[in-house]
Amino acid sequence: MTSLGFSVGTCSPPSEQRKGRSFVSSSLTKADAINLRSKQKVSDHELSFVQPASCGRREAIIGFGVCIGLVDNVSAFAETSSCEFSVSPSGLAFCDKVVGYGPAAVKGQLIKAHYVGKLENGKVFDSSYNRGKPLTFRIGVGEVIKGWDQGIIGSDGVPAMLTGGKRTLKIPPELAYGDRGAGCKGGSCLIPPASVLLFDIEFIGKA
Repeated sequence: MTSLGFSVGTCSPPSEQRKGRSFVSSSLTKADAINLRSKQKVSDHELSFVQPASCGRREAIIGFGVCIGLVDNVSAFAETSSCEFSVSPSGLAFCDKVVGYGPAAVKGQLIKAHYVGKLENGKVFDSSYNRGKPLTFRIGVGEVIKGWDQGIIGSDGVPAMLTGGKRTLKIPPELAYGDRGAGCKGGSCLIPPASVLLFDIEFIGKA
């Protein structure tokens, strides 16, 4: 997600956006980041939306501060043909809107993807399309939330995405931000605790 996919885990919320990254890597206030760092003893580099299951892994959730107010234009992905979700044993649901034509991503590979992130009620919380730049991250190594790693590289009954493919992921809280939510400040959260997240992902290819 650093910044991803979106990244979704359970441990450490974000602070600084890494260059070119976003809510799959986030934006906490400096004070929040310092507070988190003191509680969890993680470095600034590790404090970006990271896989909540382990504190050292980065989880992306694509750029909180950037996307608010920019949700008009959401994406070229909105060819919203309806599509039926298949559900994997982990609870991750996926639906391919366009099957790709190129190679699948390899674990540890640096790849590029565009995405739109939404809550179940349809509210968009982040979009790389609005920033005009895809998210670049390493796949399969915890730089993004578990639902992204599993939903792109494939596992547990989910086929790998192919370059050029467009897939919608429905990610349960345990593969995203869990009971802590994300982007929380002053009693409200951009992503509320225990949220199911919907991501439209376009896999552009290796970076």
